[in-house]
Amino acid sequence: MKRLSIASIASIAAIAIAAPPDYVAEGKRWWSHVQVLASDDMEGRNTGSEGYRKAAVYVAGEFERAGLKPAGTRNYSQSMTLNVRQIVEEESGLAIERNGKTTPLKLGDDATLGVRSEASPSVDAPMVFVGHGLVIPEARHDDLAGLDLKGKIAVFLSGGPASIPGPLKSHYSSARERWKALAKAGVIGTISIANPKSVDVPWERATLARLQPAMSLAGRTLDEGRGSQVAVTMNPARAEKLFEGSGHTFAEVLALADSNKPPPHFALPGIMHAKTALKRWTVESQNVVGLAPGSDPVLKDEYIVISAHLDHIGVGEPINGDKIYNGAMDNASGIASLIEVARLLRDEKVALRRSVLFVALTGEEKGLQGSRFYANHPTVKQGAIVANLNMDMFLPLFALKSLEVQGLGESTLGDSIKAACAKFGVGVQADHEPERNRFIRSDQYNFILSGIPSLAFKFGFVKGSAEEKLSREWYNKRYHAPSDDLDQPVDKAAAAQFNRILVELSREIASADERPRWYDSSFFRRFAP
Repeated sequence: MKRLSIASIASIAAIAIAAPPDYVAEGKRWWSHVQVLASDDMEGRNTGSEGYRKAAVYVAGEFERAGLKPAGTRNYSQSMTLNVRQIVEEESGLAIERNGKTTPLKLGDDATLGVRSEASPSVDAPMVFVGHGLVIPEARHDDLAGLDLKGKIAVFLSGGPASIPGPLKSHYSSARERWKALAKAGVIGTISIANPKSVDVPWERATLARLQPAMSLAGRTLDEGRGSQVAVTMNPARAEKLFEGSGHTFAEVLALADSNKPPPHFALPGIMHAKTALKRWTVESQNVVGLAPGSDPVLKDEYIVISAHLDHIGVGEPINGDKIYNGAMDNASGIASLIEVARLLRDEKVALRRSVLFVALTGEEKGLQGSRFYANHPTVKQGAIVANLNMDMFLPLFALKSLEVQGLGESTLGDSIKAACAKFGVGVQADHEPERNRFIRSDQYNFILSGIPSLAFKFGFVKGSAEEKLSREWYNKRYHAPSDDLDQPVDKAAAAQFNRILVELSREIASADERPRWYDSSFFRRFAP
């Protein structure tokens, strides 16, 4: 009888272990974190603000409750100083002078002046249209070849040739790499024009962000735009004003690009006059870092970083009477998953040979500042981080049938995520819109530049499906808008399923005998030590 009783207990325990997760309950718990972080009390979590500080305190508390050890430079916190610049628009302006006639450009309607880098108070310079403004040696592509660009403003159209692989094109389209090539050619400033087919946010809404403060890390070595005297973003609907008298039109350039034909490169008649007045100050902000230690005597000194950005836009220009940009999906959702993955690893007693760092990053909306700081000043030994899994706006708007993975074909992490998803019956797809440059637009990019194999995630969909329609509607109506709040349809159970996949992915990477590695065919392998 005693043996039967023990066997029965063991059988019941085995059934309990095999029981499927309660995604509904786990989804509600995930959502409870989003509710706190995206509440009006947090005032949009702008980097360096009181709302952000409160959010950071909340995350540190949840890390502690999840059993994570402090892994910042001071408890759970890693602080940094950021230089802040804000345009004084009434003292700034843009105008084009041609044949003795000066035509003003209206800030906000025609164009905006960027202040992410230190701008010169006054610039007067000729302009040259340089196609996509890309120099990609690996693809033998050089938009600047043969052009006289010294002391001039380069005008370029976003995007690039479809023949160039997405990750490669994305890397050279980054602000850092594009400016490096332009500055080498003697360019003193830029005018960028977005291709309308690749725009996430309509101009009427995007232009409201021009009055938001811009930030960069204190210390010139981390200022990627150093040397740029003026940075203009042109409204595509008003871009013909730049091309007047050139013998070309913006419509012609756009048609060529959309047909995957190289646009011509040519001088634009006239002089661009730019005047930029700024207010300057500094703020302190912080990453929040927690540690789940590994158990292997050797491998515990290698680390997987699971990251998400905690900041959002803060309080801005009102839309439909609402001025708080709550950032529920962007990116309270990712932080909520960060917390839940940490809790699940503890509650499920997941065996981890390697250690896992959970990093809530600041300043992503200000140009990936927090991840740049962490990648350059990690709170563990330099070179000990072996992988990065980044969550930014993964958009659980519908059931999780497939997961879109940026970086899927670049490293052995691609095999790991396929194996993890297969255990949950979820498909995996590569980035089906590489022209949107998502691989370089979030925090994983700074880990990649430090040689660390990385992945980023979005809920996948089939082209032409109802899920695609939902995703596109979200970008059009809610991305970087106050309506990205707590009053929107979200599939909480699907978010919980995603969290479980991340737990399995973390377990697989942490337990493998070998650390993840870049494929020999990957362009990004060059950044590895």
